[in-house]
Amino acid sequence: QVQLIESGGGLVQAGGSLRLSCAASGRTFSRYAMGWFRQAPGKEREFVAVIRWNGDSTDYSDSVKGRFTISRDNAKYTVYLQMNSLKPEDTAVYYCAADFSGRGGYARFNYGAWGQGTQVSVSS
Repeated sequence: QVQLIESGGGLVQAGGSLRLSCAASGRTFSRYAMGWFRQAPGKEREFVAVIRWNGDSTDYSDSVKGRFTISRDNAKYTVYLQMNSLKPEDTAVYYCAADFSGRGGYARFNYGAWGQGTQVSVSS
């Protein structure tokens, strides 16, 4: 069973940066697509970014494109989300998730394992 543990959240001023990390257990990490999702209070959990198993293919939601970068280090079983030019509307709990198929879609049902989430708060 894959376990995912996020870290790196916190409080930052608008325009600032944070880097989230997600450490995974399991030696088959390199086969998974890894996604980041977020959920703001009173809203549905939404797709943020995904990186496919080989690391060469990534996708982003329109709201974060050009500001966020997803990357992975398969040797460290870790996926990252570098968040720059943060806005108050980026405030949410951020979750990483594993898609065991490796394909990496945008919908939550594609993902079979989830972390516990890390809070990101951006002040104006």
